[in-house]
Amino acid sequence: MNSPLKYTHFFLILTFILPFVLSQPQDSCNSPLTLQSPIPFETTSLHCVNVWSSENFILRYVQAAPNVWNFLLSAPNTNGYIGMGFSPYGNMVGSRAIVGWVGADGTTDMKKYFLGGQSPNLVTLESTNQGLQIGNSSMVFQSNQIYMAFQLRSDNPTARLLYSVGPTGRLPSGPNFQLTQHRTMISTMLNYATGQFQTQNSPQANLRKTHGILNMLGWGILLPIGVMVARHMRKWDPLWFYSHVVIQTSGFALGFSGVICGLVLEDRLNASVSRHKGLGIFILVLGCLQVMALLIRPDKASKVRKYWNWYHFGVGRVLIVLAAANVFYGIHLGNAGSGWNVGYAVALAILFIIALLLELRMWLRK
Repeated sequence: MNSPLKYTHFFLILTFILPFVLSQPQDSCNSPLTLQSPIPFETTSLHCVNVWSSENFILRYVQAAPNVWNFLLSAPNTNGYIGMGFSPYGNMVGSRAIVGWVGADGTTDMKKYFLGGQSPNLVTLESTNQGLQIGNSSMVFQSNQIYMAFQLRSDNPTARLLYSVGPTGRLPSGPNFQLTQHRTMISTMLNYATGQFQTQNSPQANLRKTHGILNMLGWGILLPIGVMVARHMRKWDPLWFYSHVVIQTSGFALGFSGVICGLVLEDRLNASVSRHKGLGIFILVLGCLQVMALLIRPDKASKVRKYWNWYHFGVGRVLIVLAAANVFYGIHLGNAGSGWNVGYAVALAILFIIALLLELRMWLRK
């Protein structure tokens, strides 16, 4: 008689209680810190801040002496590195970071890096005497949680702190321990006295977004629309021509502005994006050639008008294809996320379907 009741209780535990327990963070500021392995300083007086809730990054810190600060950063082990950066101005470029990870065999490692640029070859490993002056340090791997402890020799460490998570399965390895680009990151401003912090947008975040939107809208959306207008609205002459000119001119102006934003962004970030930049400049040159072609357009009765049409149509289509490819490449370089890829892909799909329907309509009429 008691057996079914026992099974019922067991089922309730599995259904309701166990998922709740498993969903709780393995480390939090509301629970005592109990480490099985010692770290090089006492932890009872550490201030605790949940600095990155989505990744469960917990920072504990205290000023142990006038020029010594104790830091303990904990995060779940995702088979990628975790990093904590000290930034003068809140940018990743120009900051110095402490990076730690757990190898496949369970061994831990911690290194110092200087973040000289966005590409991996500009992120350099620093020796003991370079960069951040780190005293005692250690790492603990416990309950699938990484604890990275270190003492920073500084009178007044910067309040602008960066945190990052590396891509899964791509850990640094000798001899140069080169870092791969982070999977995700966050920039924060911490008040050491009160423990209050706020997430900081990168100073270049708005410029990066503006660069992407201008190029996507100008080269990647308006120009294809202008091509469809020129091809399928010719019966409304001269409306089709003026519409085509206005749309293409607007697309060129937006795209030109986007390229300028990209050049400014590259300079501010000291980024190494030669392929993306080269494609963007080549697309801009093609756009300039199209504008110049409009100014020297021969009369319809001219014998060279046929060759001018071939040139104008050909260059325009090459420009559009390269622009679409470079937009996707830029989204990839900027780690903008799948939302941007999906959004632009949907826009292109809609334009393609409309163009296909218009082509079918034209051929059926013929």
